[in-house]
Amino acid sequence: MDLNGIMAVNLRRTRHGMNMSQEELAHRCGLSTRYIGDIERGKKSASLTVLGLIADALGVEPAELITRKPDPAVD
Repeated sequence: MDLNGIMAVNLRRTRHGMNMSQEELAHRCGLSTRYIGDIERGKKSASLTVLGLIADALGVEPAELITRKPDPAVD
């Protein structure tokens, strides 16, 4: 999986864990809901600036969004 895919999975997992909608995240970041959705589907790459905005809005370190995590379904 490439970094776009890793970020897509981590972003979706983190956002869902916070019970936050794409709309709320987009509002907190000052981005469009469509752009957040495209990042979550791996269709768009996030720049470092956008990575930072998203991480700040979620209250996590940027590295949390681009670090490969073990797949619980595989264990």
